[in-house]
Amino acid sequence: MTELATLLRSWRDRVRPEEAGLPGGPARRTPGLRREELAMLAGISVDYVVRLEQGRAQHPSPQMLSALARALRLTDDERDHLFRVADAAPPSRDQVPRHIAPGVQRIVDRLGDTPVSVHSAAWDTLLVNQLWITLFGDPAKLSALERNIPWQQFVLGIHQVEFDDRHSVEFDADLAADLRTAARRYPGDRGLATLVARLRAESPRFAALWESAHIAEHRSTRKTILGTPAGPIAVDCDVLTVPGHDLRIVVYSAVPGSEDASKLDLLRVAGRMPATTH
Repeated sequence: MTELATLLRSWRDRVRPEEAGLPGGPARRTPGLRREELAMLAGISVDYVVRLEQGRAQHPSPQMLSALARALRLTDDERDHLFRVADAAPPSRDQVPRHIAPGVQRIVDRLGDTPVSVHSAAWDTLLVNQLWITLFGDPAKLSALERNIPWQQFVLGIHQVEFDDRHSVEFDADLAADLRTAARRYPGDRGLATLVARLRAESPRFAALWESAHIAEHRSTRKTILGTPAGPIAVDCDVLTVPGHDLRIVVYSAVPGSEDASKLDLLRVAGRMPATTH
């Protein structure tokens, strides 16, 4: 058995199913994740997990390794070790960080009563919880470019939340300023450079904001989520930063006891109910 196979099996065994939002219980034969559960969490086939753990697939792609690191809840050091064992170069410091550290994953897990999403410094959507999916749709069904918030805002014109004109202007300016800061911080990220170039070419609004000297200042804002199964929902939006990882955690919350909070509770419960066919 290869070192890569041994590591994957060891790390799979240590992740309790409850940590990953999966049912546990004494009837399970393995203390950690089953192979099919790891495959589901990483978005890969069970057969590929089997081949990796049997040493028959020894050179997974960087994208595959990143997906496995996230599913296995590896620390940054463990993720880098996984890359090296698989003969792949760990993500460079010149690249926008996209790894979800275990602590960030636990924050999202604990905030199941409110919509939560995690984004990179380039505002790529990396992780969302179930209530977020119920309100906005599953980002896994979108292309990587379509999951980018500035691309949605400036090019696609996707507006799933409504806020007053002043906050709308501030939001656009903050997004452009964030990308400008990220481009300076991660000059070696070709994907980010391509994104900025396309935004400047396809959105006059973004191009004008890119040239400004605005410094992003994300404030708590009041927004209304549109098009939900329960109707419009007024929420407060807060953007939290993760020191050392350059991630943004976006949290939507409703006033306790309000009609909007009741709507979120209703959708949260509905989102957990199994689908039925007729």
